[in-house]
Amino acid sequence: MLKGGFCVIVLLSVSAFAPASASPLRVGFYRSTCPSAEYLVRQTVSKALAKNPGLGAGLIRMHFHDCFVRGCDASVLLDTVPGQQGEKDHPANSPSLRGFEVIDEAKALIEARCPEKVSCADILTFAARDSAYILGGINFAVPAGRRDGRVSIFNEVTQNLPPPGFNAQQLRDNFARKGLSIDEMVILSGAHSIGVSHCSSFSTRLYSFNATHPQDPSMDRSFASYLQRRCPPPGSSRDSTVALDVVTPNCLDNRYYENLKNHRGLLTSDQTLYDSPLTASFVKKNANFGSNWAAKFGYATLKMGSIEVLTGNQGEIRTNCRVVKRNRPLPSLLPAVNV
Repeated sequence: MLKGGFCVIVLLSVSAFAPASASPLRVGFYRSTCPSAEYLVRQTVSKALAKNPGLGAGLIRMHFHDCFVRGCDASVLLDTVPGQQGEKDHPANSPSLRGFEVIDEAKALIEARCPEKVSCADILTFAARDSAYILGGINFAVPAGRRDGRVSIFNEVTQNLPPPGFNAQQLRDNFARKGLSIDEMVILSGAHSIGVSHCSSFSTRLYSFNATHPQDPSMDRSFASYLQRRCPPPGSSRDSTVALDVVTPNCLDNRYYENLKNHRGLLTSDQTLYDSPLTASFVKKNANFGSNWAAKFGYATLKMGSIEVLTGNQGEIRTNCRVVKRNRPLPSLLPAVNV
């Protein structure tokens, strides 16, 4: 066991997993074209997390937000361009999404060694895996070969990402549209054992839940009091952040599920997993068997990383993860949004 801070991390190696039998992604994709690619990403992520462990949660979340919108094509990394507001500026991503500078640094190191060989989509996927390893001891081989998309559309975030107020059935349907099961949805939700949330994402649970209950009755009262001391009522100009798991905030572990059992889930979309008969049994299993959850988290992350990927001659390999190449005409972007 490795002890880091208040974490007790059990190193777990998850066997290589092919997300789909026909997937063109493969482990060792850069073995001949850029053999140091994965090492450079892990080195960069390790350095960043040593300074700020919270960036690990940001990179895992960024991978999720990327894959659920247009597939895992690094579209979330693209900066807004005139006439086309991108995903990065959507309230679900801005200002809360963190870790862009880590991807930029890894990309710059790789470009210096292997110009135009490694996609930003693969770098982001490696970085999410490396964050899971550093913060949770979960290690797995990542099939690579993704290409980068050339489009990022603000409105598609709303259409694809589940908001924090979703109930269990809405979450199930949302993940099912991406080819992920209920079990995988609950497993991936365990990433909320690390990171923070802005008070605005859950403050209605504290102050204006419904006409009958000003405060969400499903929330533990002492936990609610703790949150009220840190979060002002809705409408305040101050939007503080609170750890999603106040017990082990920098440990990717199954403590998240124990919190749900104790009615200490921060977001509605968290607590609903225990309160709903649709998902309660999955929460209980994951609370009781931490190493089993960790292995399944690796598998579910790999499956998510294969959603609607671009491969072969599709897309491109960006030299800068924030902008598309300019040596070809940009595709038509619809609908245009004024910025």
